[in-house]
Amino acid sequence: MTLTPEAVYMRLGQLVAEMPELAKPSMPPETQLWLGRVVALIEEMGATGISDAIEIKFATRDLDSPHPGLRRSAADKITQALYRSLARAEIAAPATVQGAFVAAGDVHDAFAIVGKVLAEANSDLLIVDPYANEVLLQDFVVTAPENALVRILTTPQYKAALQPAVERWRKQYGKGRPLEVRISGPKLLHDRLIIVDQTTAWSLTQSFKDLAARSPTSIIRAPPDIAQAKIEAYTDLWSNAQAL
Repeated sequence: MTLTPEAVYMRLGQLVAEMPELAKPSMPPETQLWLGRVVALIEEMGATGISDAIEIKFATRDLDSPHPGLRRSAADKITQALYRSLARAEIAAPATVQGAFVAAGDVHDAFAIVGKVLAEANSDLLIVDPYANEVLLQDFVVTAPENALVRILTTPQYKAALQPAVERWRKQYGKGRPLEVRISGPKLLHDRLIIVDQTTAWSLTQSFKDLAARSPTSIIRAPPDIAQAKIEAYTDLWSNAQAL
C-alpha cells in the first residue's frame, strides 16, 4: 500500500529518532530490522529516494566488517543518506505536520523549535529525558506557557544537578508555573519525548543538555498510532515513578 507524503515523513522521522548505534562490531537483529524499515520507507518516496536507498543498501554490507574504520564510514554514509531523505520527505509533507531537522551546532535553532513545541500546550507537558539536568529547566522549560503543568520524568543519573534547579524554580515561580519531577528506573526510559496535552508526542534524538551541540538533532512529531502508544506507556511509568 502506498503511503501518503505525510505518513512517509512522520514514520521516517520516527526511525531517525530511534537510530541505533550502527558502527558496533556486530549487528543485532533489531538493527537489521531498523535498516530494512528505513530502506522500505525511502523506497516509498519513489524516484526521489532511489539513490539514497541504494547507498544505504551498499553501505549496510560494510557494517559487518571487522575493521572499525570501515564500519564507521558505512554508518556515516547511512546516516547522511537518511537525513537527506528526511529533508526531502519534509518538503513533500504538509506544512502542518512538519517537524524540524537541526544541524550540528545550531543550538539557537534548537531552542527556538523546542520553544515552539512547548508553546502548543494548553494545560500539560510531560517531558521525558533519562539525562535531564539543570539545562532542561534553565534553557527550555522556561519557555513553556504559564499555568501549564510541566512534568519531567527522568532517571537518577543527574539528580544532584537537577534537584537544586527544581528548588530554585519553585521558589521563583511558585504556583504560577507548576512543576513536578519524578524519577524512574534507568532501564525503563529509552526515549527523549515532549508529550503535549496528552495528545501529541514529539521525539528528540538527543537529550536536552546536548541538543544540537555536537551532532545533528531531529525533533519530530510521532505518527498518531506511535504517539498514542508512547503516551500510554509513559503515563504508566509516571504513575509508578518516585517524586524528586
